[in-house]
Amino acid sequence: MKNKDMLFDEKLLIEIFIKADDIYKTIEKEFVSKMLEDKNAEYVYQKPNCEMTKSEMMTLLIFYHYSGFKCFECFYKQLVMNKLRSYFPKILSYNRFVEILSSFALPMFIFAKSLCSESQNTGISFIDSKKLVVCHNRRIHQHKVFSGRASRGKSSTGWFFGFKIHLVINEKGELLDFDLTPGNVADNNHGLLKRILKKIKGLCFGDKGYVTTLWKDFYENGLKIVTKTKGKTKAKLMTLQERYMLLKRPIIESVNDIFTSVFDLEHSRHRNPNNALTHMLSCVCAYCFYPEKPSVNFPNWIN
Repeated sequence: MKNKDMLFDEKLLIEIFIKADDIYKTIEKEFVSKMLEDKNAEYVYQKPNCEMTKSEMMTLLIFYHYSGFKCFECFYKQLVMNKLRSYFPKILSYNRFVEILSSFALPMFIFAKSLCSESQNTGISFIDSKKLVVCHNRRIHQHKVFSGRASRGKSSTGWFFGFKIHLVINEKGELLDFDLTPGNVADNNHGLLKRILKKIKGLCFGDKGYVTTLWKDFYENGLKIVTKTKGKTKAKLMTLQERYMLLKRPIIESVNDIFTSVFDLEHSRHRNPNNALTHMLSCVCAYCFYPEKPSVNFPNWIN
């Protein structure tokens, strides 16, 4: 990590750690201490007992997506325990690290949401969903890891079994909000849209799957959802600027491709549902640090 070729990765590792350390101190102060005291809480957070700091562990989970490894065990044993040992002097064994991995689902979720809140709401946003397949369709009845959590869904490429990640970005490629749902949740689900579009203002562009009856409710709150018409539905009037910006909606498809090709969001090797959730959330955090986000430069006559 200290040679010239890895200088950028070193800076990125330090940047992730600083951010994770600041966020986790806030999380521990505002959320974790209260949940430990509340014995009647539905979700009981179990604070991991180890010498390695929680922010260091969150940093490794996020930095894994930049390492080029497609197997976390190889990443941890070959890179972390050798070349990165000087950065993490109290490093845990791989087995111990995996044992307490599930306890980071809640802090990682809060970290991801806080990173999204730092993105600039420019008044132009794009929304889309991406399927997360956990097993082949022929193995659905044999699959037990996500039993009761994953479900069958249908996308533009056919049926699948797993989850969906719903993303909202601005024209700079920055992540404004996200949500993880079972695969059978529709893109225009009322509860889903109310959650991820709650703080979004201006224009939001999506595909035909986001045609919703909540259009008037969002419009009254300062958000206009712009989509193409669905089937024989009566076409809605839109300005020339809105029509032009709707043509730029594939930018979010580029973001989905980054999650798959650059990062390791989707794979079928999960053996623990809580660890899988932590892995997915760490991938969302990794994207927020990604320096080469796709963007759209609109001409002056759009503004």
